[in-house]
Amino acid sequence: MTASDVSSPVPVGEPDPALVAWYDQLSAAVAEELPAAVELRHQLHADPRISGDEQDTADAVVTALGLGEGRRVADTGRLVRALDGPGRAVALRAELDGLGVEERTGVPWTSTTEVMHACGHDAHLAGLVAVARAVARVGGPAPLVLLLQPREERAPSGAADVVAAGVLVEERVDSVVAAHVQPQLAAGVVNATPGPVNAATDEFTITVTGHGGHGGYPHTTLDPVLALAAIVVNLQQLVSRRVDPTVGAVLAVTQLDAGSSFNVVPDTACARGGLRVMREEDRELLLQALTDVAEHTATAYGCTATVHSENNEPVLANDPELARATVPWLTRSEVTVDDAWRSFGADDFAHFCTGHRGLMLFLGVDGGPPGADGRRPGLHSPRFLPGDDVVGQVAAALLAGYLAGAELLGPVALPA
Repeated sequence: MTASDVSSPVPVGEPDPALVAWYDQLSAAVAEELPAAVELRHQLHADPRISGDEQDTADAVVTALGLGEGRRVADTGRLVRALDGPGRAVALRAELDGLGVEERTGVPWTSTTEVMHACGHDAHLAGLVAVARAVARVGGPAPLVLLLQPREERAPSGAADVVAAGVLVEERVDSVVAAHVQPQLAAGVVNATPGPVNAATDEFTITVTGHGGHGGYPHTTLDPVLALAAIVVNLQQLVSRRVDPTVGAVLAVTQLDAGSSFNVVPDTACARGGLRVMREEDRELLLQALTDVAEHTATAYGCTATVHSENNEPVLANDPELARATVPWLTRSEVTVDDAWRSFGADDFAHFCTGHRGLMLFLGVDGGPPGADGRRPGLHSPRFLPGDDVVGQVAAALLAGYLAGAELLGPVALPA
């Protein structure tokens, strides 16, 4: 690179001519990689691996990349350099693991095991490979690092382990970009929301202890089932009365466990559920309120309650500058860009956003044909299967994020 190769700064809002040239060149190169990437998607989909056992998947993706073995991280993960260079790098991340779901799509490349890529990770990996091979072949405006992340679907978090390993700092990563299919968005829409886009999550268990006995003599018991039922109902007011409704939160009791016979009042009853918030301050407020409601309601029924909670993922907050810088490049790929949609789903990609510029792009997809009930399958369904065109959509989104990340690093060199 020479001084004459570096473009001059352009006014805010105008695309850098050097980046436009890179976009045109890389888009064409990505298109050439898509047929092989679709075949890779089929290969990965037919032979998925569960969280923590992704070594074979990582090996298959590394082979498809053709860029060397890379650096092992977080047990079964890999970090691979697609393009070296001075200065800071942009990282593209895709997930290696599948889910413990028995597939029911009927396609020729259906998984034959009790594990399935029911969350789109096969398409994410294939799209990443298409972009990486294109950049490695024709060059790019910034160094590019590929992160093949394990254990997104199950604890312990692969993303948290990658961050703890310090490899992104060692590789001088400035921005981390990911794309995720999302059937709640219309096909052809890509979401790039600045700020919080996915919720923080906590799991909780409420254990109520009373005094069991014969179901025919309820006056001789202190019924933990009745107390727990009252607690579940009383918890429903917390979100509507403790959290700003323009921000929102979710508190869901999803499991109940009590008793072994219709005529026996048990000594204990348990409830399990999850708490999801978009602001960290609401997290502590609701966990304390949940404990207060459980303890005091149990007391009113002559019982006691204990609450155990476990923090999972933090809020996934997209870097505002990176999100906005990605929009012009998404628009060039002829998609409709949405910058307001949010989800109370969670993703451990949130851990990358705490020490780096992070951007999770959500891609609207058709999850597959309707079932007998007329509903189309969603994420984690055994029938969830977007068409193969999703590989190109993921690649276009990741390319947009890569160019935006390069733009934020400073002046860009023109392609040769």
